[in-house]
Amino acid sequence: MEAVQELAEELADFGYRALAVKADVTNAEEARAAVEIAAKEFGGVDVLVNCAGITRRMPLEEFDENAWDIVLGVNLKGTFLFTKYAAVEMLKKGNGSIVNFGSLGSVVAIPLSAAYCSSKGGVAMFTKTAACEWAKRGIRVNAVLPGTFETPLLKQCIDENPAYGEDMLKRFPIGRFAKPEEIVGACIFLSSDASTYVTGHLLAVDGGCTAY
Repeated sequence: MEAVQELAEELADFGYRALAVKADVTNAEEARAAVEIAAKEFGGVDVLVNCAGITRRMPLEEFDENAWDIVLGVNLKGTFLFTKYAAVEMLKKGNGSIVNFGSLGSVVAIPLSAAYCSSKGGVAMFTKTAACEWAKRGIRVNAVLPGTFETPLLKQCIDENPAYGEDMLKRFPIGRFAKPEEIVGACIFLSSDASTYVTGHLLAVDGGCTAY
């Protein structure tokens, strides 16, 4: 929460209105309350970006049931809950854009990541289903599929298994991992009027990995 509050303050310094709200994405009441607070503060909800995500890495035959539930809870259930409650607000005015964070794991296998890939594959199909369901009601739903980005999550995985980073890097024709800011343009495009005829789309931002 401290990091989110700092970001809100930083945005305020640039002249933007920003509000930090704490919520467990797997808790329906907290998700609903967060969306309602935002709607009340800003007069509605125009855009939702679902980007909360975690992973747990272990061999499938050893995969812990609790770890499975946690990963599916954050990555898939969390996306469902915030999408549901944001859509309630968007439907009131008949427009809105939802951008979900999928992953390379939405469309290709990542060994030792059965729960992560299952959750992100679910996000991909959830995105398409929601897009079709709300297409005539003014809500667009798309997903970005990030490649491997230099985030704390990646650092955790490489610290646990340095060979993981070396193996992953070989998959990217561009020859490097992505900087966090390199996902921003795709999110802005899918959130804005530049993409008013785009819905149900999975946009890979992956340095050529899926092409390769």
